[in-house]
Amino acid sequence: MKIWQADFYRSPLQDAAGQTLWELLICDPTRSFEYAATCPQSAANSSWVAAQLELAAGETLPDIIQVFRPQSLSLIEWAGRNLGINIEPTRRTFALKQWLQEKQYPFALEKPPPAPLPENLWGEQWRFATLAASDVETRFSDRPIPHLHMPEFLKPMNMGLASTVPIPGVVIYGGRQSMPLARWLHQARPVALNYISGAPDGLVLEAGLVDRWIVATFEDPEVTAAAKMYEQRKQLSRGLHFLLVQPDDSGMTYSGFWLLRAED
Repeated sequence: MKIWQADFYRSPLQDAAGQTLWELLICDPTRSFEYAATCPQSAANSSWVAAQLELAAGETLPDIIQVFRPQSLSLIEWAGRNLGINIEPTRRTFALKQWLQEKQYPFALEKPPPAPLPENLWGEQWRFATLAASDVETRFSDRPIPHLHMPEFLKPMNMGLASTVPIPGVVIYGGRQSMPLARWLHQARPVALNYISGAPDGLVLEAGLVDRWIVATFEDPEVTAAAKMYEQRKQLSRGLHFLLVQPDDSGMTYSGFWLLRAED
């Protein structure tokens, strides 16, 4: 499968007349392929992007183009649709962000304040939990879980984590809302689940490209202590953590499981 990562945004560069240029950057996940092109702002449209994608591709168009910047997404989506290319919004465009960093181009994105999770999706209860790194894959990979997100690069073995390292996580017991919640999370595309101290303290889900959702709030000192331990364990697991949604605590049925790690 041929995968590209692309960005199309205002460039620090200007033309001879001092006009702002827009720059299209394309690379593959290993950066063995790179392509760059600029155009004046007046020409920055989906037709121009589509033409450049065809020039960059030569005889074989990519199967997927990954895009991390919301402002680039619509134009690249239009271009991709016209060419029959699938566009994948994702924060995890590691090669492209490395290239932008080398070019000293800013790529940090503004994030909105976190929004409350829709009330109709609230589960019955939740708790912090841990799994040994060796159990993460064996416990969930072969189970019939409707929404299972376990990317190869986030599997503990592929991250070089020892089998005994505790992987922290959050378990939500959804009751009757377990499947609707898991479906909503699948569409939201979870990235990370972070403890945020405040009044009250809370758990904030980073999802999609810049979305943020309040999953839970709490003021109990014991819960706050557990939340701090959760963040400490994240440091020991190189940021790896998980989110598990299940109807109840029987351990018989799971609705969704996500391996997570922060990616700005």
